[in-house]
Amino acid sequence: MNIPASRLPWLTALPTVCVLAVSTAAAQQPTEPVHRTARTFLEQATQGLPGEVAIELGAVDTNQLPPCAALSAFLPAQTRAWGQVSLGIRCDSPVAWNIYLPARIRVTADYLVAAQPLRAGQIIGTGDIARRRGDLAAQPDDTLTDPAQAVGRHTRHAIAAGSALRGNAVRIPNAVRQGQNVQVISTGTGFHVASEGRALNNAAPGETARVRMPNGQVVTGTARTDGAVELSF
Repeated sequence: MNIPASRLPWLTALPTVCVLAVSTAAAQQPTEPVHRTARTFLEQATQGLPGEVAIELGAVDTNQLPPCAALSAFLPAQTRAWGQVSLGIRCDSPVAWNIYLPARIRVTADYLVAAQPLRAGQIIGTGDIARRRGDLAAQPDDTLTDPAQAVGRHTRHAIAAGSALRGNAVRIPNAVRQGQNVQVISTGTGFHVASEGRALNNAAPGETARVRMPNGQVVTGTARTDGAVELSF
């Protein structure tokens, strides 16, 4: 059969077009290595967390990405492997690219809740708290997990029964009370002096206390657990 010369270039180019189409379709980054890199990174990042850690990885579209020979994972600055995160996946070779993969880290552990309604200013006893098991990552960051963090402390405000106990909801009782006479300890290199003054504010151990001395001078120091105020020089 005689083929017109005008059609020969089109037929000659046809195999090349097919080869390019097949090559382009094959040059895609598989999803499995991306997920494997992400899981390995998160497993390392969550080592040492309390309770049982479960990692859930979301879907990611890699169809438009060229294959990568060197994948690595990272978390954005100021982000920790906790709760809902957006995990970065970076390709360093042969073509550089970045994508973000949604992930959720669940930490199943015991945390403290109020066993009964607590009023503001109440000193928490062992019978006032209970343990609840759940996803710690779904609770506020300062949720308490150890009874020693709550028992003997004052509530800053009323707390409903069943509510999680948080660090910002309790405080250590005041060691220094405004208006009371307190011992003032002055320490430094080679000397130790004890005197007495009147406290000008309430202060828990470790907090700043201001004291007016008998001569009228106001000094500032740190409240101690024994009720004294320590000045350091």
